[in-house]
Amino acid sequence: MEFRTYNVYSLFQPDILLPIQYLETLRKKTFLEPEKHLMLAVLQDAVDCFQKNIFARDRQRKKLFYEAQDWLLAENGEGVFSFQNTCEALGLSPGYVRQGLMRWKRRKLQTRAKPKLSRISATRCARAS
Repeated sequence: MEFRTYNVYSLFQPDILLPIQYLETLRKKTFLEPEKHLMLAVLQDAVDCFQKNIFARDRQRKKLFYEAQDWLLAENGEGVFSFQNTCEALGLSPGYVRQGLMRWKRRKLQTRAKPKLSRISATRCARAS
């Protein structure tokens, strides 16, 4: 009987945890596992290719842009490194990331499409009026 009583009481005893053990547990949760590092690198590369090559003129850079855009916009991507799976593994909302990138693209295209008036043409317009 005494043995069973001892086991029940041991369940409610405080755990003794050294500070170093606590910090080790915390450190493991804050750093990314190697797989997530790789997924983050894949996502970052795609975003870089998308943003850096939006106005590309040569074939190779255009290809990088369109491949990145296709990957980012793929709704039902299959595989471990699909955009959907990558975002979810990293704790990101794929829709939110996708929305932000498309908003960024629209703004870039709009600012590029607006003709910029030079000083000379602005002066000519002012004289003509």
